[in-house]
Amino acid sequence: MSAEILRVHPDEPQPDRIDYIVACLRKGDVIALPTDTFYGLAVDPVNLHAVERIYQIKTRQKHKPLSLLISGLAQAYALARDTDSMLDKLADRFWPGPLTIIVRASSKLPLRSTANTGNVALRVPDSAIPRAVVERFGLPITATSANLQGASECTHAGCVRDQIGDRVPLIVDGGPTGRSQPTTIVDLSLGPGRWEILREGAIPTHEVVMALQR
Repeated sequence: MSAEILRVHPDEPQPDRIDYIVACLRKGDVIALPTDTFYGLAVDPVNLHAVERIYQIKTRQKHKPLSLLISGLAQAYALARDTDSMLDKLADRFWPGPLTIIVRASSKLPLRSTANTGNVALRVPDSAIPRAVVERFGLPITATSANLQGASECTHAGCVRDQIGDRVPLIVDGGPTGRSQPTTIVDLSLGPGRWEILREGAIPTHEVVMALQR
């Protein structure tokens, strides 16, 4: 069965369509939607059946935790523990935007949602559709890329349809994404004052270094 395609305005998402997306998330569906980098797969991260479904769709290794899209720094603090000023510095400089920050996860998240690592990867996207969904949903949503393991990431809904259109019930078509590079990933879970860049993407390493040295 092929996915339903739902067109949503990329800059001014229609409230009734956001409500429909949120209703699908609440019943445990996996939804493909655009972010500011690539299209991602969104589920309720505390619905373990839905989380498991993402790993099945992507044939993703289960030791890899899923990243979460959030609405802002306040939500990051609700989902993290043992944070310090580095989180504030990076969030203030790069959120909303293509920076994923790994932190120690709070007990609010099921361990399975962290792939049993105890860590969680967080990001505030510079994209109106996922932010509207998160705000209406009242919870973060997962954001792993909407492509098969080993295949190219998708910057438009047609790519998602071609790769996994028979595996998800709904694809949100918000037009092409704004970037073709992945997020930069910074790991802050290593302990007080320690950090590491795990992947350089849309944000260059030197900009991260400058933000942390402020």
